[in-house]
Amino acid sequence: MIGICSDHAGYDYKQKLIAYLEAKNYKVKDFGTYSAERMDYPDVAHPLAEAVEKGDVEKGIAMCGTGNGMAITLNKHQGIRAGLAWDVEIGKLVKRHNNANVLVMPARFISFEKVCNITDAWLGTEFEGGRHQDRIEKIPVR
Repeated sequence: MIGICSDHAGYDYKQKLIAYLEAKNYKVKDFGTYSAERMDYPDVAHPLAEAVEKGDVEKGIAMCGTGNGMAITLNKHQGIRAGLAWDVEIGKLVKRHNNANVLVMPARFISFEKVCNITDAWLGTEFEGGRHQDRIEKIPVR
């Protein structure tokens, strides 16, 4: 199960990405927003993060205008490693090196085709472990 959310800037891409993922037989849970009307990204980012932390969804995808607001908000949660990707190679690396459990993309700066390509790359990449796992273990604030 993949959780997905966006603010108003990412709404159209979110709707299209849900259909794209479901056509590939992924189960998707939509955390909002549910229209292109202006809203505040933390209102959807926090519920997505909590669902990933609890295991209600395996991973998440989030979009806003630049991706930064979502990434900042999501990464406030101790169990979240949200990686911002605007390119396929970065999408692979946030999974391979950082084991990102939430993919964040900047809806106002990339095409929907690129959103799909980054998503496919992230979903299809395995975490490398090793020295990267050692680094991930140092992330949580104790």
